[in-house]
Parts: sequence; structure tokens; C-alpha cells
Amino acid sequence: AVEEMELLQKLYDLLTAKEFQSRIEGVALLLDLCKRSPRLISNNIVQIFDYFVLRICDYNKKVKQQALEALALMITILRGGLNPVLIRLVEAVTNNLNSKHVGIYAA
Repeated sequence: AVEEMELLQKLYDLLTAKEFQSRIEGVALLLDLCKRSPRLISNNIVQIFDYFVLRICDYNKKVKQQALEALALMITILRGGLNPVLIRLVEAVTNNLNSKHVGIYAA
């Protein structure tokens, strides 16, 4: 349990970092954790997605695109586990539908 809490804290720190490269690393870590430990993510989904939703709306286009692409993969992994955060996710994704950036629009 301590190891999981340390891992979650690292994830939170990366997702809220000032440097965009660290935020991208946080998105990659979240996707990796979804693949390796979906139960950990599902059990902490609300707290994790408090931070992750911010990356879907990130001011940096690279972070935003990475987050949207990761979300597409996470949906197939987490499925029903996303129910508690579904409304917030839909709102965040919808805000990106009018993006002029080709990569963001495609994601």
C-alpha cells in the first residue's frame, strides 16, 4: 500500500509539474499504470482524474495531444471504471473539438 501511495504521489507530481516534458511523462506514467495496474487506477479514479483532466485542457499543445491520445487507450482498458469521472471527461474532450491544431483535433 505504501508503494502504491508513493507511485500515485509521483504521478500527481508529474501531472502538475511546471515543465511540459514532465507533464507528458505524467500522462505516459498514467497510461502505463492503466495497463499494469488498472485496479489501482480504478480505485483512485476521481483523485487521479482531478489532475489528468487538467492535462486534457493543458495550454501546451503537445501535452494536450498526448493526454487525448492516452485517454483513447485508457477508455478501452478502464471501461466502466471511468463512470465516476465520465461527465468531466466528456466536458474536457468537448472543449477540444474546435481545436485548429491538427494533432489535437485528430486525437
